[in-house]
Amino acid sequence: MSITKQCKLLSIPRSSYYHKAQRKWDLDDELLMQAIDRIYMEEPTYGSRRMLDELHKLGYKLGRERVRTLMRTMGIEPIYPKPRLSIPGKGHKKYPYLLRDLEIDRSNQVWCTDITYIPLGDTHVYLTAVMDWSSRYVICWRLSNSLDAAFCVECLEDALEREETPEIFNTDQGSQFTCEDFTGTLKAYGIRISMDGKGRALDNRMIERLWRTVKYDDIYVKAYETMDELYGGLDKFFAKYNTRKHQTLGMSPDQKYREIKLLKNVA
Repeated sequence: MSITKQCKLLSIPRSSYYHKAQRKWDLDDELLMQAIDRIYMEEPTYGSRRMLDELHKLGYKLGRERVRTLMRTMGIEPIYPKPRLSIPGKGHKKYPYLLRDLEIDRSNQVWCTDITYIPLGDTHVYLTAVMDWSSRYVICWRLSNSLDAAFCVECLEDALEREETPEIFNTDQGSQFTCEDFTGTLKAYGIRISMDGKGRALDNRMIERLWRTVKYDDIYVKAYETMDELYGGLDKFFAKYNTRKHQTLGMSPDQKYREIKLLKNVA
């Protein structure tokens, strides 16, 4: 019996099976990461040097190496073009970016995903989500206390069970999305794989905008202290996000997603 089936029978998230003990960060580090997160949401082009300057302005006393370590822990890096992006990393195949100049005008034409850092009391966790590009509809989301690929694969599999199979799936080049478990799932469904350039967040801009909305409309405001609070809060937030009017769309993401699907079926 596969691990996925075993976990379903036991009602255990598959990501729990792969759980690895997370390094215990002290409170000072957690507060620093929260400060870095806020700065990064405003200035995603800042690397460790400029991030250090901003932290010094806020009164923090630390060195660049510590800032670099914390940014790596959070899974963030500055946005800027990097050379020779087409060369794959050892053991992980990279795929070309397929969305350039592509008109995306229907549901399930393109899905996208990403991971973001979430402060939680005196610690932190990571959030991933699968979103329909055209309608901005959030199909599925998951939380994890580590950056392992398992919770991303679990989120993907859940999304594929809930909705129709997309034509293209876009991610960044993070190891969670280039691993065989993730790309193998996409290939098994016959989905074309698209990956944006390393460090180029605008290539996956829809999900980046979602993170900004999540953090400024919910995470920073609510300041959740426990995982239960965070789960409950995000569940309410995404339900509200999917059903409230989106300024650009002129309707809610849910309405747009269903409307485009209906038009497709009628045609």
